[in-house]
Amino acid sequence: MNLGQMRLRQIGELIGETSPQKVKHHLQQLEKRGLIRVDKVNAVIEKTEPGWVSGLLTNTRLLSIPILGSANAGPARLLAEQNVEGYLKISSTFVKGRSNHKLFALKVDGPSMNRAVIDGKRIEDGDYVIIDSDDCVPKDGNIVLSIIDGMANIKRFRHDTVNRQVILASDSTHDFPPIYIHEADDFLINGTIIQVVKKPA
Repeated sequence: MNLGQMRLRQIGELIGETSPQKVKHHLQQLEKRGLIRVDKVNAVIEKTEPGWVSGLLTNTRLLSIPILGSANAGPARLLAEQNVEGYLKISSTFVKGRSNHKLFALKVDGPSMNRAVIDGKRIEDGDYVIIDSDDCVPKDGNIVLSIIDGMANIKRFRHDTVNRQVILASDSTHDFPPIYIHEADDFLINGTIIQVVKKPA
């Protein structure tokens, strides 16, 4: 019997469920958990092979990333709170081989990086960014967390060797002026932004 060619009501009759919406919901949950595969093109529903679900989780673990407050993605004026406010639980798959690095998260406060994209995701107000604090020597064009006069800000790092200056530039739909720092100045790059965790839609 091919369940894929049956209507939801017919499948419901087999399991004693009268609501097609509940049948649809249960099928979606089974598919989400990897217990069945639904091929809508060929109208086939099949049970997955044993081990398929666990195979998806190979070399994956859940990380607890400390949230250290907020960072301003606008002008550098918001103090970086160094107290842990909670933990962001994410799959190690998100951080691509950096799960053993010193990672922390900050909530983005402001729109000045809303055109910047990391791993296909924009950095928007209210999102969380994950910072690799072991990566404090950024390459030109990296998005970094810098601390200037005790203020945390997220900007794109530009090293202007001709003029011997560092430029911390916004990447925004708004007009934010860049921050210019002489390469000999004492300022701190606190890490490189490696991932964006989007706020729920």
